[in-house]
Amino acid sequence: MEQVVEMTDLDEAHEVLSSAYTRLRFNSGDRRPSLRLESRMLGPVRFDRLSGHIGFEALGDPLDAYVFGHLTSGRLWYPSDGEDRFVASDDVFLAMPPGRPFAVGAEDPQAAMVVFGQDVVDEVADDVRFDGCRPLSPAAAAAWRSTCLHLQNEVLPVFENNPLVVANAIRLLVATTLATFPNSTLMDWTAADRRDAHPRTVRRAVTFIEDNAAKDITVADIARAARVSIRAIQLAFRRHLDMTPMAYLRRVRLSCADADLRAANGTVTMIAARWGYARPGVFAAHYRAAYGVSPSQTLRSR
Repeated sequence: MEQVVEMTDLDEAHEVLSSAYTRLRFNSGDRRPSLRLESRMLGPVRFDRLSGHIGFEALGDPLDAYVFGHLTSGRLWYPSDGEDRFVASDDVFLAMPPGRPFAVGAEDPQAAMVVFGQDVVDEVADDVRFDGCRPLSPAAAAAWRSTCLHLQNEVLPVFENNPLVVANAIRLLVATTLATFPNSTLMDWTAADRRDAHPRTVRRAVTFIEDNAAKDITVADIARAARVSIRAIQLAFRRHLDMTPMAYLRRVRLSCADADLRAANGTVTMIAARWGYARPGVFAAHYRAAYGVSPSQTLRSR
């Protein structure tokens, strides 16, 4: 569901922005602004588009969620690591990690924002700490922008009511974010991780995955079932199966989709969505790589 709010008064802008992000206290601002905020939810993730003509400086309470963004025009600035950070047109940024006092200034911002909580991150990686507000590289920033646009423009309009597709989309977003911004998951494996990454861990995880492939399970769920940390389960799969836990889950789901195709249990598009694929073209490419024929060929042969 999409929500659109248009503001033409500074008090209205203050109220809407405080409700959307954190309680703000405006120090200065244009008395006759025009501002538009479009918001849409994808599970627990919110996609915002902010546009208009407004200038303000504000202080705010600590954020209770991560706010990542892509500024398409205008300017933003905020304090980080003891100095002011200026966000220019086409920059990708993390506004401020949760729990820290928030300050921001803006001039005519046109921006796409993505908002999600620590609980969303915890489903992909444990004990995450973001160490920087700027992307690791221009290529990483471009990949993050592309992923956000794909989810907002292609996945949301079609699959927002498909829980498995939504869950996969959210994990893709978080994984891409972790690959884009400096964070603690980029550190080396610990001694405990290496100790726990043994074959018994993999066997417990594989059993859990195969028994629950039709459900919305995360790498955190897999790690809990195997009784180890997320980092240990990732290392165990890399060490013994040369893949990630989620890659193994995708392989199991692809096998289930193959069974549905052979049983003619729906159309190719229906079966792809049932097993977590938002784009039939991606499903077809993965299926052909695994089975040597297209999904439609398998379906027609039944």
